[in-house]
Amino acid sequence: MPLSNTQYDEIIREYHATQIRNQHEMEARIKEVYSKDTRLKAIDDAIASCSLFQAKKLLNGDVSALAELREMLDEYKRQHNDILRELGYSQKYLDPTYQCKDCKDTGYIGNERCHCFTQRAIDLVYTQSNIRGILQEENFEHFSYDYYSKTDHNPTTGLSSFDTMQNAVKECRRFIDSFDLSFSNLFFYGDTGVGKTFLSNCVAKELLDTGHSVIYFTAFQLFEIFEKNTFHKTSDEDIIAAHQNIFECDLLIIDDLGTEMLNSFTTSQLFLCLNERILRKKSTIISTNLPLGQVAETYSERIFSRISSHYIILKLFGDDIRIQKKLH
Repeated sequence: MPLSNTQYDEIIREYHATQIRNQHEMEARIKEVYSKDTRLKAIDDAIASCSLFQAKKLLNGDVSALAELREMLDEYKRQHNDILRELGYSQKYLDPTYQCKDCKDTGYIGNERCHCFTQRAIDLVYTQSNIRGILQEENFEHFSYDYYSKTDHNPTTGLSSFDTMQNAVKECRRFIDSFDLSFSNLFFYGDTGVGKTFLSNCVAKELLDTGHSVIYFTAFQLFEIFEKNTFHKTSDEDIIAAHQNIFECDLLIIDDLGTEMLNSFTTSQLFLCLNERILRKKSTIISTNLPLGQVAETYSERIFSRISSHYIILKLFGDDIRIQKKLH
């Protein structure tokens, strides 16, 4: 993810702050268990002493020192765990804690940026911290079928609103489960308030939780980035980075397609965006209130061809959930 030096430094400072918090937490736990049983500190001191003593022996040519050290450490560890268990603690209570176990809160795995660094860069560039707040509420744990009728049927498919949403959720689950194994995209369409954005956010939450980079835009926001990058010849590093990241993130969500100002520029940029992400095998979710036929009429045949060929198309229908919630 392209970043300015200032942005990079800000993220690294966040990692350093996290490492300090982790260290303070570990020190507090150690202090806690030492206060419960002084034998634990004595064992830790003995481990440090014997490690130093055996290291000196090894440097002096004693080839048996390493095996002796391993045997002594195993015994000390057994005693240590026995005492922790007696005190009611898990053996892992004194293990280091990390927000990201993959990079141990350093931001890097070897010389490569960790997935958590990538998402931090996205959050910073797009100022999308508010999205994370939304995802705390709009996720599968809070999803409810109560707002979908079992008697209101789609004349085309014969399925009820309830059955249609059940199928949509199953498709979303398959999309998530196979995300790293096969390339696919989702296209939600239907009337206002039937759950298109909520379902997109459910998918976003699951993928963010498994370390994937996700960018959310309304159609208006997306084309604003394209417009600034194309016409303003901006030197704003945030805009330049945002434009590049649109094509590189693991999942791009384009919400409310059709609410943007439609012209030849937006149509050409939409084709560029969708086509490039298909070529790169980067997944996209699109939601729109437009009927499927109108999508073909409003945009180009090339765009509709890409969507019909490379997207799982799901029509949602039912009563406006926002209105239902107000009535209840």
